Amino acid sequence: MPYLTTRPGVTGALSETGVGVPGYAHPLLAPVEWAELTRPGTPLHWAVLNVAGGPGDRPDPHCLEAAGRLRNAYRGAARWGSPRTESGGASAGGGGRARGGRVLGHLDLRHGSREFGEIVSDAHRYLDWYKVDGYYLDRCPTDRIDLPEVRRVTATLEAVLDGGAHLVLGHGSHPYPGYAEVADQLVTFCGPWAEYRWSQVAEWTADYPPQRFVHLVHGVPRSHLDEAMRIARWQGAGTIFFTDRSDRAANGGGQTDPFQTLPGYWDEIVSRIGPGVSE
Repeated sequence: MPYLTTRPGVTGALSETGVGVPGYAHPLLAPVEWAELTRPGTPLHWAVLNVAGGPGDRPDPHCLEAAGRLRNAYRGAARWGSPRTESGGASAGGGGRARGGRVLGHLDLRHGSREFGEIVSDAHRYLDWYKVDGYYLDRCPTDRIDLPEVRRVTATLEAVLDGGAHLVLGHGSHPYPGYAEVADQLVTFCGPWAEYRWSQVAEWTADYPPQRFVHLVHGVPRSHLDEAMRIARWQGAGTIFFTDRSDRAANGGGQTDPFQTLPGYWDEIVSRIGPGVSE
């Protein structure tokens, strides 16, 4: 199998593996999903808050409450410094920020076409209204030519949060290696199980620890959940979100977001990751 390649420094257990939620639906539409994230023992690294394609035009009391509950549930949890600092990359500050339970504001970069001022304005709204711990930069460019502008954006977002922002670049595939130096985590896979099970990891990722990479996979059958966990391990992804939900709407009704609802095997994911996963 193409993904079974031993990575330096990877042990038999995924003790640092956790869940990153790329964006549950609005708390009014997904109250169970948001409540589950506050359950004791949930190995949550972060959850993305997407109010209305961004922070919205005004504070949403339901989103404010959901973010507050999540933050309070992980108050006093174990802490770590910036993954960039720990892996020898650029310092992000962030020492003393909670390891788990971060709330990240959703910022759409539109593959590099969005105006810088709009991005920063939305970032300030997220901080002022929802007290976010960082940002998820969706549809982030992957090419080398776009790196300077993305670096400009991430440096500004760090300043917005006084050097303590947790930044996740939502590429969806392996970007130019330099992107690893401007954010805490990179989403190097986002897509269906049919592609993930045969995917291959870029060689340059072996220079970084698993906590730097995120895999988001939909359409994973329950019977293949263990296999998906092994792929994440061998490809070196420390933050994951697997779901059996499909991106195809029922009755051929077009596409839908498979990450907005709770996976059908959520309890199994929590139980497998919580104590660590080994082969």
